[in-house]
Amino acid sequence: MADKKSFLTEFKEFALKGNVMDMAIGVIIGGAFSSIVTALTDSFINPLIACLTGGTGEDGVQIGGQFTINGAVFTYGAFLSAVVNFLIIAMILFCLIKIVNKAMSIGKKKEEEAPAAPPEPSKEEVLLTEIRDLLKAKQ
Repeated sequence: MADKKSFLTEFKEFALKGNVMDMAIGVIIGGAFSSIVTALTDSFINPLIACLTGGTGEDGVQIGGQFTINGAVFTYGAFLSAVVNFLIIAMILFCLIKIVNKAMSIGKKKEEEAPAAPPEPSKEEVLLTEIRDLLKAKQ
């Protein structure tokens, strides 16, 4: 039973650390951002791909074209859409990470620039200072 308690305690400490919470927030924001990029891709980029590849169907816009090899039909438009979607998300996340890292480095520089308080004298130094002061007072 002691092993389970220590395991649960360790898991609780791990789960409540700031890094795990930051990662969870990042995943939630990433999911929300992914839907925005998907909407952008579906609304604007897919029609552009359809125009460039000549792929339009009866139902409106067909994403990209297709080709056939030995009777197998390959539609590459959805793949192009996914690649563009990934590249947009990767580029924006890269820029966000650069901004966060820059902000964190500025904060660290400010902490480093602040002068450190002088260390407290040790008990021996305090005692020696008192002895010195007493000897000066006697002279």
